[in-house]
Amino acid sequence: MKQINLIKKLVFIAGFFFVVIDGTFAQVNADGTIDTGDKYANAKLKSNESPEVIAKRLEWWKDARFGMFIHWGIYAQDGCFWNGKDGRSEHMMRVLEIPIAEYQKIATKFNPVKFNADEWVKIAKEAGMKYMVITAKHHDGFAMFNSPSNNYNIVKQTPWKRDPIKELAAACAKQDLKFGVYYSLGRDWHDPDCNSVDGWRSNTWDFPDEAKKDYSKYFERKVKPQITELLTQYKPSIIWFDTPELITLNQSEELLALIHSIDPNCIVNQRVGNRLGDYAVKEQKIPVGGEPDPWETCMTLNGAWGYHKTDSNWKSADSLAHSLIDIASKGGNLLLNVGPTGEGVIPELSVSRLEEVGNWLKVNGEAIYGTTSSPFGKFSWGRCTKKEVNGNTILYFSVFKRPNNGKLILPKFTNKIKKSTLLANGKKVKTETTDKAVVVNLPAIETNTIVSIVKLELKGVLKI
Repeated sequence: MKQINLIKKLVFIAGFFFVVIDGTFAQVNADGTIDTGDKYANAKLKSNESPEVIAKRLEWWKDARFGMFIHWGIYAQDGCFWNGKDGRSEHMMRVLEIPIAEYQKIATKFNPVKFNADEWVKIAKEAGMKYMVITAKHHDGFAMFNSPSNNYNIVKQTPWKRDPIKELAAACAKQDLKFGVYYSLGRDWHDPDCNSVDGWRSNTWDFPDEAKKDYSKYFERKVKPQITELLTQYKPSIIWFDTPELITLNQSEELLALIHSIDPNCIVNQRVGNRLGDYAVKEQKIPVGGEPDPWETCMTLNGAWGYHKTDSNWKSADSLAHSLIDIASKGGNLLLNVGPTGEGVIPELSVSRLEEVGNWLKVNGEAIYGTTSSPFGKFSWGRCTKKEVNGNTILYFSVFKRPNNGKLILPKFTNKIKKSTLLANGKKVKTETTDKAVVVNLPAIETNTIVSIVKLELKGVLKI
């Protein structure tokens, strides 16, 4: 399986560090770690709510396992290029230090006439995804929704004058897909008061004096009104915050209280800041041993998050399925990103890869959805997920690489094996129990199969 956390190349552009991680172009800190803007990115979460309340809120989300992330904004107009210059990613405003007066001119050309909310949701559904999260406001500060509190938005500033967040929320409701919105919390390059740690990620070309910036003014003037608008206008199931930066504990708590006063069931991720939130976020990596908290890996399908017209580093369907299985086996979710074009089209190769994964899930999805983490850890040949149904146990063994002798050696358990089959076709699989192990005798596997899965149905709760 592709190891997405292997650093291959460090790049220095316009005074900022980037890193190429197996072809993924990401911003990094000086020590080479991915820059999440969250100083508590690797800390265990805390909460003022009971574990039972959080577990109830996350119930559908933990069963879902697989969602679509969408990075879409005016940076997609010319595929992250500006005046012929490569902005590298959706961060192009900062990479190229484009003045606000010039950047907002891009909005006057943004006219994604091929956008079709029903089609985007259908693509997600066909891929086997259970929820969708789209950028309502990214770091450039431009709202991709009709924001009554701030005119710097897609309805007021573009010739298109439509609200894609409204249309996607409606399409998700119609097609039974959970809907969520992304909001850049601690980075807003359009606001004069949005600062960052040592000015590391601020707009210092339009607003050079960091000492004069007051995050609380930005928080009151823009964040709270827009979060209220998103909740009341579109009723999202998830608020996916990014880059908390300098938000204080009191402000994080105030924001959570605001959200839950409007919708107590709305899920909020870790990047609300200060170790709060319902679940942890891992960006472009899969933890080796999983996480103690509920968690999600967000990952690009190719290199950049937003549409970049020269980015052709597409992950294979095999790699994507392996990542999804690996994550599920460790108790996490995969939020897989697509970057639509300036015309409002999800790139064809994104769609084809998602179709391949979706076709595999139509046959093998029961080994992913509603499962819990492996009771055995990981194997050299694959992964395991588990379900408990009516007091009995089902184990799913995903085989990435068939052992040469065709035998899967499992840790010994004492439960009676009621049934052992290949999940894809129901064919029986022979098993035997020795003094030290349970052995599954794997039949020949078709070479064109992404991943084959053995299903073991056991009597009772697993006893190792």
